[in-house]
Amino acid sequence: MAHQTLPPESTPPPADASKSNAAMSEYDYSNFFYSSSDDLFTIFGAYDDWWYGHAREKGYYLFYQAMSTAPKPRIDLEEGLHHEKRALLNLASYNYLGLSYHPEVIAAAKAAVDQYGLGSAGSPTLSGTMDVHVQLEKALARHMGKEAAMVFPTGYSTNVGLISGLVRPGDTIIMDQNVHASIVDGAILSKANTRFFRHNRPDELDRKLRDVKGKKLVIVEGVYSMDGDVAHLPEMVAVAKKHGARIMIDEAHSGFVYGPTGRGVAEHFGLDDEIDIHVGTFSKALGGMGGYVAGSKSLINYLMGFARSRVFSCALSPVVTAGVLKALEISEREPQLRDRLWKNVAHLRKRFADAGVDVAESTSQIIPVMIRKDPRVFAIGESLLNAGLYLQPIIYPAVAKHKSRFRISVSSVHTPELLDTAADILIDVLTKEQIL
Repeated sequence: MAHQTLPPESTPPPADASKSNAAMSEYDYSNFFYSSSDDLFTIFGAYDDWWYGHAREKGYYLFYQAMSTAPKPRIDLEEGLHHEKRALLNLASYNYLGLSYHPEVIAAAKAAVDQYGLGSAGSPTLSGTMDVHVQLEKALARHMGKEAAMVFPTGYSTNVGLISGLVRPGDTIIMDQNVHASIVDGAILSKANTRFFRHNRPDELDRKLRDVKGKKLVIVEGVYSMDGDVAHLPEMVAVAKKHGARIMIDEAHSGFVYGPTGRGVAEHFGLDDEIDIHVGTFSKALGGMGGYVAGSKSLINYLMGFARSRVFSCALSPVVTAGVLKALEISEREPQLRDRLWKNVAHLRKRFADAGVDVAESTSQIIPVMIRKDPRVFAIGESLLNAGLYLQPIIYPAVAKHKSRFRISVSSVHTPELLDTAADILIDVLTKEQIL
């Protein structure tokens, strides 16, 4: 999810929802952010009226559908309102290198269950650290070319713990307006002065930094998760250094797929050593779960004491850790996985370009199919699902209003034939819906 939050000016639900069915049919999540009641639970009634009386049938049931297979190019799922769907073409799962169900990854996870059991049963600070966690952190540091690395239970907790653990009230955080919600939440928890600059605009970053005194942290992403565009990193780094700011990059969607050795967009631009803090996740290219910070040994040592989302959470499951460790090994020894991914991306992009599909500013393996007509996106999603293509509608608050879309994630395990079939379905549906 991107960073957008529900606005203070959102319209609250009516006191008597039964008299406002027409109005409620046009509501979305933003209408239920506030309530005028003094009782915290009062809003539940109006929300339930909207959800069960309007939202689910309107198309919101397309969220939270239960998949019953691995996130492969073809999947089965329990479709939320009507009936089970089988053998759907899947362009919705991250799994960029197809490693979540790789036989070696599965074997490593199975062996870890036998050795460690299911969970860590403790926080990393106390009893939760196991040798497989240490092995993964050392492997990550080596892979990233950094002195040290630290593993977190989730990507979300990585950003929250890192930012709130490092930055203090009176310091300043300046971040791209499209950064992930976890970055925004980390900044809120830090209680630092927080500023946003317009997306991918180094001139805006320069303006925001001009009058800032004291400690400063600039935060960007490698690839932006909803738009699929790449950070203008060389310019951003130059501006940050000009103003004496430290710079952090979140490579959640670019780690292990960008760069000659898969270190991410920082490596892609030759700026590995210019970035102060490298952040990434295991749930995208490596097909697992968890997140990491890589940087100086001093940074990691400090975070061991102050990253509360790690200190006070159970450590990442050793089963997942072992699987991620094996996935990292495979990604390093088989660069052809990245080569295949980029060939697939180019193939699908050409199909879309030839058909005039609007993919905004995307240049990565994340390809947004822009609809921009919020009330229609659910009906289009239903048509895609019924035609055999699994793509979920992306709406506010994941993206700004009137920026609705479907987000395609291309993987190295997609075949050109499957991508052609998916493109045919998508183009046909968009044509019938008069989007093309």
